[in-house]
Parts: sequence; C-alpha cells; structure tokens
Amino acid sequence: MERLTLPPGGAAAVDEYLEYRRYKQHKTDLETIPQQRPIDLPCQVTGCQCRAYLYVPLNGSQPIRCRCKHFADQHSAAPGFACNTCSKCSGFHSCFTCACGQPAYAHDTVVETKQERLAQGKPVGQDIPYAAMGGLTGFSSLAEGYMRLDDSGIVGTSRQVSSLRRPEEDDMAFFERRYQERMKMEKAAKWKGKAPLPSATKPS
Repeated sequence: MERLTLPPGGAAAVDEYLEYRRYKQHKTDLETIPQQRPIDLPCQVTGCQCRAYLYVPLNGSQPIRCRCKHFADQHSAAPGFACNTCSKCSGFHSCFTCACGQPAYAHDTVVETKQERLAQGKPVGQDIPYAAMGGLTGFSSLAEGYMRLDDSGIVGTSRQVSSLRRPEEDDMAFFERRYQERMKMEKAAKWKGKAPLPSATKPS
C-alpha cells in the first residue's frame, strides 16, 4: 500500500475538496430559478435518500460530531438523520458553536438569489463565471467570512448597505459595528423582558 505525504496545509485542501465534491452531488445548475421558497438543491446520486443539500460546518479542518460522538457521515442521509453506528442516537444533533456564538443546530441551510440577498442588505460574493459553480467562487467560499483569504465574501454595492455605511468604514469595520449594534439591541430586549428583582430589606 502506498503512503501519501501531504505538504503543510495539504489536509485542509483535501477537506475543502471533499466538502466541494459533496456539494456538487446536488443540483446547482438550475435552468430557471424555482418559485417556491426555500430553494432546494436536490441530490443527483442514485438511491440517496436526502431531500436536499444541507451544509454541515467544520470545526477548523475537522468535521463536527453529533452528541452521540459520531460524525455526520456516519448518520443516515434520510430525513431524521439516524445514526448508522449506534442505537442510542435519535438523529444528528451537534452542540458545536460557530463563530457567531450560536450552536450548529440553530442554523439552516438557505439558498437565495443574489437579488434576494441584496434586497435584504446581506453580503454577496463575486459573480460566478458559469451557473454550475452554484454559490462557490473558490474553495474559501466554504469558510466563514472572516476566515476567507480571498474577497469572495465582499459586499455588493447595494443602496441599502451603502446607506448604512459611514464614509470612513471598510467592510470589516462596518460589519463589526453592525454586529455590536445588534448585540446591544438583543441585550436590551432581553433585559426589558425581565422584571427587576425586589430589593432585599433588612429587618429593623
């Protein structure tokens, strides 16, 4: 058996390729944009039971584990995602927390058009050379925005986004400020929902 030796960073490149290959098993080159929402990316593999493409995040270069300690690919692709390795698992559920501070199970895979994202003031990547690439503009498109080494996470020039941006702000400063504003609003809403505790009185 031949032993493979990878250069530094080579394992990450293999992981990125495998993630891209899994993504390409699903129909991404739609001739017309479907009218129903959410847009599904149906599987093209014969006999596969998955309904549509679901993104499973990585923890660095490592796949995340279910609470049963098994990986996502050790679970069934059919809805319910039962574990193929153990009988105690009721379905893939990971408590892995991503960079946004929310657990993986709180996220959904959403497929949107560029126009829909711009209308909502969300960032968009570069235009792609051909439709079969889907939303991928490079392997780093699979990484979270702050981890990307290219500009595939740049924001399009939409009026809604540019009207919120201050003249001196670059992309990172703009998104950091908007994130901090959102955190303050969420914190204020949380405190508003809680009634103040009555102060303790000392017996005289």
